[in-house]
Amino acid sequence: MKLITAYIKPFKLHDVKKALDGMGVQGMSVTEVRGYGRQKGQSELYRGEEYEVAFLPKIRIEIATTNELAEKMIPAIIKGAQTGKVGDGKILVSDLENVYRIRTEESGIDALAEYI
Repeated sequence: MKLITAYIKPFKLHDVKKALDGMGVQGMSVTEVRGYGRQKGQSELYRGEEYEVAFLPKIRIEIATTNELAEKMIPAIIKGAQTGKVGDGKILVSDLENVYRIRTEESGIDALAEYI
């Protein structure tokens, strides 16, 4: 099992969700976060004064899935999130040791059954 964590630009969330919905993905967690990478933030103007915004708004998407589906989801996320500009984001893929569904106490792949 894999945990896919993607950091994308906020306005690309709809495109990524649409790409994943087309694959049959039925669940994900989405969190608004702030951060920076190579773009190193940006300058803003407030009341005539320029100041540096070091942390830019991003969206963090987390999806627990099978190994097989993860390999198909990554290109879909890239296609949905890509603008070709600095700050498009990152995708992190981690191994999941186990997953538990609290309601039924199922574990492993059975706990992900709704999402695959």
